[in-house]
Amino acid sequence: MKKKIASKSWIREGEKVLMTTVARFPLVFQKGKGATVIDVDGKRYLDFVDGVAVNTFGHSDPQFVKRLRKQAGDLIHVSNYFWTVPQITLAKLLVAHSFADRVFFCNSGAEANEAAIKLARKYAKGKSGPDRFEIIATHGSFHGRTLAALSATGQEKLQKGFEPLVPGFRHVPFDDPTAIEKAITPQTAAILLEPIQGEGGVRIPQKGYLKKVREICDRHGLLLILDEIQTGIGRTGRLFAYEHEGIVPDVMTLAKGLGGGVPIGALLATEEVARVFTPGSHSSTFGGNPLACAAGVAVMERLTKNRTFLKEVRDLGKYLIARLEALQRKSPLIKEVRGAGLLAAVDVTVPTIGIVEAAYQSGLLINRTSDATLRIMPPLTVRRSEIDRMVALLSKIILEKNHVQA
Repeated sequence: MKKKIASKSWIREGEKVLMTTVARFPLVFQKGKGATVIDVDGKRYLDFVDGVAVNTFGHSDPQFVKRLRKQAGDLIHVSNYFWTVPQITLAKLLVAHSFADRVFFCNSGAEANEAAIKLARKYAKGKSGPDRFEIIATHGSFHGRTLAALSATGQEKLQKGFEPLVPGFRHVPFDDPTAIEKAITPQTAAILLEPIQGEGGVRIPQKGYLKKVREICDRHGLLLILDEIQTGIGRTGRLFAYEHEGIVPDVMTLAKGLGGGVPIGALLATEEVARVFTPGSHSSTFGGNPLACAAGVAVMERLTKNRTFLKEVRDLGKYLIARLEALQRKSPLIKEVRGAGLLAAVDVTVPTIGIVEAAYQSGLLINRTSDATLRIMPPLTVRRSEIDRMVALLSKIILEKNHVQA
């Protein structure tokens, strides 16, 4: 009973002081190891939310923790008025393994997208005049919670109450190159896309979609901005999701998995585009601080130096989808299974909130993006036995629980 009271006590205290911007589940976590987290009551949970695709190597990875401890003992923060070795090292790694020539560091995905919007406007105005500033984005997209990033987001439910939104954004259907081309005007500066819509429900476009969008951008002299905040850093089985299509963007945003759990965001761009950011045009007090960049270096080195790491992610992703499809064949409640690498979705015919709640009560953490879609995002270091356990728990919930009803 005392352990139960400990958890409830912490929640009561939190409810007194934290803003209610999130509908939290009644769980208070204290420790983690790999794909497992432990709450203050000592209960263990299999974590297939992964900090929303953030904890690249899971919880408390020994190699990762060692790098952070070393950096924290050396230097945590200095102003961007000065250079630091971790920031330069991480920027070099990102440039070496991507299309980009230049990097700007910030603290989150929203900030990275905010910087990308500013960069696109400044570039277009300098190249084509003051009237070229609009950005085409897609319905169902998610680009962050700052006001410009929220305005770029293609979900009205998230924008409600924050009007008037920042002008200069047009929204078209996702996975529809024709709709993009029809929406282009003399004011259009860029196209902003997620290669796979994460918060939109792991919506994967048809093969060739990004190639067609790249061709449209080239034909009309527009920048292609890819929001790889959720899909980047190995999540789809490639370092960046654009690699699956064999194209390159002009601008890309990263966050989430780049820091392995430490907050960091990054804006990457070609030399031609990046040069319009001059001293004073954009900055961030905490962006690129040594601790966050050391975390990013640890992540990037492990993903790029180990030649089998990303292949294993692709193999694990195939195994995950196969196991979920096997479950689909057993249950009429599952409409569709889809995914790329270790980012997967399960569409169901029942309210997902009941499944998610039953899951955490059974010791499994999964996520929902809507009333119809479950999202599954284990660490990139997940074991097959842990995938098997997740599927077994989910199977029991879907096939046996009486409260999961259509």
